[in-house]
Amino acid sequence: MTKSLGVVVGYDGSDFSMQALDWAMDEAELRQTPLTVAHAWRWPYGEAADEAKAHLRKAAEHVLYHGADCARASSAIGEVRTELREGPAAAQLIDLSAGADLVVVGSRGLGRLASTLLGSVADEVSQRAHCPVVVVRGPGPLPVAEHPGPVVLALGDRPHDESIAFAFREAELRRIGLVVVHAQMPPVMAWGPAMAPVPDFETLIGSGERAMTERLEPWRSAHPTVRTEIRFAASTPLDAVQTAAGTASLLVVGAGHRAARLGSLPRSVLRHAPCPVAVVPRVPVTAERERENAGARA
Repeated sequence: MTKSLGVVVGYDGSDFSMQALDWAMDEAELRQTPLTVAHAWRWPYGEAADEAKAHLRKAAEHVLYHGADCARASSAIGEVRTELREGPAAAQLIDLSAGADLVVVGSRGLGRLASTLLGSVADEVSQRAHCPVVVVRGPGPLPVAEHPGPVVLALGDRPHDESIAFAFREAELRRIGLVVVHAQMPPVMAWGPAMAPVPDFETLIGSGERAMTERLEPWRSAHPTVRTEIRFAASTPLDAVQTAAGTASLLVVGAGHRAARLGSLPRSVLRHAPCPVAVVPRVPVTAERERENAGARA
């Protein structure tokens, strides 16, 4: 049976990957799993002698081992592994994600798109990984605060259990609260003979909060120690999520199937969120299984 890679972090020596390494070390310690520091390299100049490529590989090894040494020297992780791959970084991390519990990447790297809001590696890995991906955003070093803010879960129109389970687990591991946010725009008023009625915001918000409470009840039962706050907003989803994420330790959004591209909300928060963002794909999970796992951990 293949051993789990635990938490995999993409590391290229940049400041952004150092932030990702900080976050990944924290995750590996909390989860009590191995940490796998991964680095990918490739020869960019066409055909070349093996000797020339060997020099670039040696430099890549130096970068990788520096990251692994930092992790070993500054954490209590039981096992730090290294994974040196040849090829595009995103493709290699996606491949590694099939054997990982979590992949952590910086929001940008050393590539040509380092000046953009979201680097190409983070963008591609968050869309196509087999496991949850944390894209580390915000000011470093991370995790930051002595008194960290909550985990924020963006509960979309069609939320899947995987993102809910991940948010509850992260809040439980970090012993912090969970804020669950959902938003819905009220009906647009139309002026004229067939004018729509003025929106009843109080009724809209009340019914929204009741629906959220019912949806989350099995998960609150599976994680009774997690302090949960429900927020329903009569606004755009992005506005509601951005407001809640202002003091968050982590923002969790659900992704669709790996064959589909990210929806508008996950894509927007990946580019503009003030904190790290976890993108959670669809993988089998149930609230009943969560309760069983919680009992086993106890």
